[in-house]
Amino acid sequence: MPWEGIMCSEIIETIKTTVIDYEANNQLKLWNKPIVEIISAKDGKLKMLKEAISVEHFMPHDVLPDAKSIISFFIPFRENIVKSNIEGTLASEEWVIAYIKTNDLIKTINNDIEKLMSQSGYKVGKIPATHNFDEEKLISNWSHRHIAYIAGVGTFGINNMLITKNGCCGRFGSIIINYELDEYKQADEVRERCLNKLNGSCGICQKKCTVSAYENKYDRHKCYKQCLENAEYHKNIGYADVCGKCLVGLPCSIKEP
Repeated sequence: MPWEGIMCSEIIETIKTTVIDYEANNQLKLWNKPIVEIISAKDGKLKMLKEAISVEHFMPHDVLPDAKSIISFFIPFRENIVKSNIEGTLASEEWVIAYIKTNDLIKTINNDIEKLMSQSGYKVGKIPATHNFDEEKLISNWSHRHIAYIAGVGTFGINNMLITKNGCCGRFGSIIINYELDEYKQADEVRERCLNKLNGSCGICQKKCTVSAYENKYDRHKCYKQCLENAEYHKNIGYADVCGKCLVGLPCSIKEP
């Protein structure tokens, strides 16, 4: 039977339920309630992906030829996970575990959305939560953060991270579907959330970088070298090329400032 008038609320509820079930099934307490937004795959703002990131950045139709909609979501870390990563020069064990588990959660969310859509014969285009980037240029061919920005989830801080209403500590995901939703929510103009961009009153995030990657122009290679050091240090837990020091202990870590 054709799925007449699929509602955004069904997709949003699926994502929220998946997070709750994943925590319960794995006896975890890592995340707060996710933020979900859905936009048209034809949204005019998507052209910024080629301009702001790379001319090689994928467009929705490169992932799914008959793309109609993009689902963007943010999964915020709980406060104790964020606080665990404040001290020291290397990422905390709690932060690393949260990173690894959230990547797996995002994969599970994408699979659950795929199941939901396939019930009526629709398809999805799935993009990994991470490691979908050029290893030499260190530029992603699909930026979940920029998709979230276009969808109105948040605004960028001077550390290049996205600040949502629930802060910037967490993970972003997105999935493309070939169903044109009947109730697109026009993304509201999100107020600027970076205090430094607003009035120059902050800048803490860049100072917290343990390798001074923001000393002049952002040095992504210096940043990633530190991430790889963390991956080596925590290799007994799993592969986690992360750091997060420029995200924690900030006015925008767990809430909008």
